[in-house]
Amino acid sequence: MFGKFLLIAGIVCAGACATEPQTTRSGLVIDDFTTDIDGRRTGLYTLTNANGMEVTVTDFGGRIVSVMVPDRVGELRDVVLGFDNIDDYIHVPSDFGAAIGRYANRIGQGRFTLDGKVYELPKNNFGHCLHGGPDGWQYKVYDVVEADDSHIVLAMYSPDGDANFPGAVEATVTYRLTDDNALDISYEAASDAPTIINLTNHSYFNLSGDPSTSICDDWLWIAADSFTPVDSTFMTTGEIVPVEGTPMDFRTVKRIGDDIDRYDFVQLKNGNGYDHNWVLATAGDITRKAAEVRNDVSGIVLEVYTDEPGVQVYTGNFLDGSVTGKHGIVYNQRAAICLETQHYPDSPNKPAWPSVVLRPDETYRSHCIYRFSTY
Repeated sequence: MFGKFLLIAGIVCAGACATEPQTTRSGLVIDDFTTDIDGRRTGLYTLTNANGMEVTVTDFGGRIVSVMVPDRVGELRDVVLGFDNIDDYIHVPSDFGAAIGRYANRIGQGRFTLDGKVYELPKNNFGHCLHGGPDGWQYKVYDVVEADDSHIVLAMYSPDGDANFPGAVEATVTYRLTDDNALDISYEAASDAPTIINLTNHSYFNLSGDPSTSICDDWLWIAADSFTPVDSTFMTTGEIVPVEGTPMDFRTVKRIGDDIDRYDFVQLKNGNGYDHNWVLATAGDITRKAAEVRNDVSGIVLEVYTDEPGVQVYTGNFLDGSVTGKHGIVYNQRAAICLETQHYPDSPNKPAWPSVVLRPDETYRSHCIYRFSTY
């Protein structure tokens, strides 16, 4: 009789356990990221390393959903903004954590000329085309090519004429979590016709792990002697200007908030804070540090390495409390900083700047490393 009771109890327990939701270390329920979009199933994928770090990625937009990093006492903190379910990613417009394509950042007036032909793109930001337009890759489902505990390879096929961009493009983005606490991101793309391409990741970082707090007290350093100014529509003017003697000078580490509200400096007024491309002095050498952010509360440090010529630094100026993210936290202005490694904004219309043209006999490659540590 006693054995029969144990058998029945075991069956009940097994049934109950089977219905318990699977959760990640960041508290995400994996089933909350499963849905069908245009007949394609979405999911949430988890990467881990030997130090307890965890990164979760959804194939919707190739988005990084959470990044759990150990702080100075070994406690894991989620250091990126995002949502805790797929419905919010679908219905609340955002770039949180996305793999941006075909063209990260802005193209002036949504227009460019390539090989003598003018292309008109959708305009979705102050009369310009931003992040590939309103239907950019961040709102599409990537194919999962490979996935295991340490890496995931996502693929995107963008047909000729997608958002009026020329050429059929096949692209991949690979996220790899290494045992030195680095999130290594690499991109490749090929096209069957001449086109333009500029890919990046749009993660919003708050190294305190508490996005209800501002990043203005975080310390920032950028390996850049110059930057590209913008006009009142956030479009690059074509100039490259020294940072020397301006609030844009982060060659010596300083708090993000020290000068951010100096709207007497027209660039901070135009950007509503920092929303600019810095011209990196690293010469495309990924072994040279391009930028660093550190937080005194958690002791977490983020180092950025890239082979790209620029980094767009955006300080969450347009977060306004209207969006509620993971764990019910409201995202207010300057709740995060973005460090988007890329070619300069509007490069197709600035021929003197590094080219973003991709031709059929070429392979586009870009590499970015976000490495975490403590102090």
